[in-house]
Amino acid sequence: MAETGSGENLLFLTDEQLRKGIEAMFFAYRAFTADPDRILETMRYGRAHHRAVHFINRQPGLTVTSLLGVLGVTKQSLNRVLRTLIEDGLVESRVGRDDRRERHLYLTAKGAALEAQLSDAQRARMRAAYRAAGPQAVAGFRQVLEAMMDPDLRRQYHALRDGAKGGE
Repeated sequence: MAETGSGENLLFLTDEQLRKGIEAMFFAYRAFTADPDRILETMRYGRAHHRAVHFINRQPGLTVTSLLGVLGVTKQSLNRVLRTLIEDGLVESRVGRDDRRERHLYLTAKGAALEAQLSDAQRARMRAAYRAAGPQAVAGFRQVLEAMMDPDLRRQYHALRDGAKGGE
């Protein structure tokens, strides 16, 4: 079956067409993370640091428990990442006002500068791709990404998207 722009043909994707889509996602992810990876490597940080900084920036005051839920990592793994970010002066941990057991996370000026550098590179890549693809492709791409998410993750994504600063 020939690949066309018709939505009807998308209902009958062959295994080969799906394989091509999977491979495209692998290569796109590799390109999407390449620029931040180069920046992080100079600091001896990895993608876990990037993800933590990204979500702390999106929701200043995010609790460690909430960040654990968003990232889907172990407490031990996150504590290692946060310890490094705090020691290096990128993240500040504050005790909760209402519940002193909670730790709320905030980026410092240094952390915000790193986050901006990392996200600027990714935004530039996304902006160029979106412009090249056009508005219908962008909307379709978002629909596909959301449809791939498990229902719990989709709810979490919508809550973050709709409740965090910056909006769409």
